[in-house]
Amino acid sequence: MSEKWDLLERLDIAVAWGHYEIRVLRFHLTSFEPGRIIHFHNHSTYEFHFIPRGSGKVILGDQPYSLSEGLLYLTGPGVMHYQEAASRNSMDELCLHVDIVSRHNPAADPWEVAEAEECMQRLNALPLRPAQDVHGAMPCFLEAYEACEGKRLGYYTAIKLQVVDILLKTIRAYDSGGVGTEAPIRDMLAYRYDYAVRYIEANYTSGLRLEDVAEKLDISARQLQRIFRSVDPRRPFSRVLEDIRLRAVCDRLESSDLSIERIAEIEGFSTAAYLHTVFRKRMGIPPSAYRKARQSEVRG
Repeated sequence: MSEKWDLLERLDIAVAWGHYEIRVLRFHLTSFEPGRIIHFHNHSTYEFHFIPRGSGKVILGDQPYSLSEGLLYLTGPGVMHYQEAASRNSMDELCLHVDIVSRHNPAADPWEVAEAEECMQRLNALPLRPAQDVHGAMPCFLEAYEACEGKRLGYYTAIKLQVVDILLKTIRAYDSGGVGTEAPIRDMLAYRYDYAVRYIEANYTSGLRLEDVAEKLDISARQLQRIFRSVDPRRPFSRVLEDIRLRAVCDRLESSDLSIERIAEIEGFSTAAYLHTVFRKRMGIPPSAYRKARQSEVRG
């Protein structure tokens, strides 16, 4: 059945609901391999996210949350979000992507009009955090899929009903007091700092710039520099990069017989002379003396 998860994407569905029209843009399953990242982005529409299997994390606005089986969350118009599967576990995500527009319907049932209006107000006020799917919104997706796959009598109508049901059950999940909602993992500043340091550690041998790391985080270079200074005013980006490179140089001096020129080249220093200047300033001795002292310690 997994090879047909894109089936619902090919349907053209518009659901009249009071004085609104729900236009289904996508209705699909995404499988995230371990460690896969969807970088910060936003939409002008609504995305209902459901986690049927696996684990990972999501950043909603500026706040990270952990994700696990049975959680759901909504990203409304303009909400910046980032998704990532756990480093050792894959994660599945059911996603209903809709546009909801005002459309006056003089023939609409007054009760439905009132309910749709109340639901839209609450939908737009839902907190930016995951919640437990306590009312079974996820099975609505599966029921819609099975109705479509089997071309059961009334499958198109069944799908339309499931779309509204997903909206209602998502709202009710948050009405349940946030039962089982995951607590924030850590604040956004610390998250971005840790991500930046990990990226530097993986790419320090290249001509890495502040702008390169900021681009990976989808923030400005100035904002990233402020993050570094907020975490530790004594260690701006340039100092962190230098520390990482020097640590790698020390390891090579201790464990190899490579020339200073070659080590400088491998570890991202522009010249051996520049490495010598930085090393002597930071370590108090030249690289050759450090190597001699450390290798002497190892031998005896």
